[in-house]
Amino acid sequence: MRHSEIEVKPIRTKKDYEHTMKLIESLLDCPPKSKDAEVLEVLSILADEYENKHFPIETPDPIEAIKYRMEQLNLSQKDLAKYLGGENRVSEVLNRKRPLTLKMIKALYLNLHIPAEALLA
Repeated sequence: MRHSEIEVKPIRTKKDYEHTMKLIESLLDCPPKSKDAEVLEVLSILADEYENKHFPIETPDPIEAIKYRMEQLNLSQKDLAKYLGGENRVSEVLNRKRPLTLKMIKALYLNLHIPAEALLA
């Protein structure tokens, strides 16, 4: 499908969204910097806005974010001790008996690259 055949319009309904996604799929192999690529970019922005409005991704719970990162990096609670101030403290934090401090959040952000937004939620 060529850009001249595509009508770019706001996405207001699920049907509009599905149609836009089909158009995007049809343009994925277009040459970079072409008119089709420009249309693809506009459609992608519209679809992204619709998704953010109708399918928001909530910030994960801080403890779940830590556990997820531990799993990704194959870390044990003992491995986290140096970031949280000891093995007992790791256990308390992961069992929600002790809140994260700003020092802990900073250490997890800098060393394990856990987004600060997730840790501050």
